Amino acid sequence: MKVPCTIAMSGRTNLAHPFGVRSTLVVLAGIASGALFIGERRRRTAAERFAAAGLETLLNAIDANDAQTGAHVRRVAAYALIIADAAQLSAHRKKIVERVALFHDIGKIHEALFDIIHDHTHLTPAERRAIATHPQRGADVLAPITPFYPDLAAGVLAHHERWDGTGYPNRLRGRRIPMAARIVMLADTFDAVTHNRRYRNGRGVTSAAEIIASGRGTQFDPELVDLMLLPPVFNRIVAEERALRPRPRATGRDRRHGERESAVRDVMFRWRTEPRVQNAPDHASQKSR
Repeated sequence: MKVPCTIAMSGRTNLAHPFGVRSTLVVLAGIASGALFIGERRRRTAAERFAAAGLETLLNAIDANDAQTGAHVRRVAAYALIIADAAQLSAHRKKIVERVALFHDIGKIHEALFDIIHDHTHLTPAERRAIATHPQRGADVLAPITPFYPDLAAGVLAHHERWDGTGYPNRLRGRRIPMAARIVMLADTFDAVTHNRRYRNGRGVTSAAEIIASGRGTQFDPELVDLMLLPPVFNRIVAEERALRPRPRATGRDRRHGERESAVRDVMFRWRTEPRVQNAPDHASQKSR
């Protein structure tokens, strides 16, 4: 008869024991913290998705406002990723390179620069000074999403800096220039040489290689130049350039049923390795200063 009473008293004593209370509070606090962490993680994930959607929207805005620049940045992204792959960068750093390439010219989508860029005459000194503001303009546009993409605005800002410190806007020298910007500068130059500009026709890939080699150690990172011009790497870039080259329109097709033809492959922001669908003609030149 005494055993049940002892058990009951033991139970009450355990519940009232200070250690039991502390343990219970610790468990409850852990549950609450876990719930808060899950909630915070969900909010963070939602914010990251919103930021990624914002980048997609910006890329679509580039295409909508200036299809020539849209085609240019997609080509630059394709070449830059080949160089980044040859440099054996991590997957994370490759994504940084891709983003900087895709948005390096977003500062040109500005009413103060748009007419200058698309005017089919040689640039005046004043126009050149205006064009030189586009890295800063681009960095300013991208600044609000820096918490999610901390390397993006800095890479865009630095994509016209030179290895010898004579570039703009901040005269960065050597390895002070972000790696992504150094890679994008090479890819940007290759595309500038091989595709039509408003004041000259594009030249061949051999000319592009010669111009890049001549800038080794002055305009460009010498190690990246050596890497890019290695035959296996350069041949991949040349093959990509040919794949992305505008295709001539077919003749004699019946367009009465709404058939549409496209001229430039669309390199998706969410990078894919399968063949990409063309959707934007590139009849004019792209400017890269």
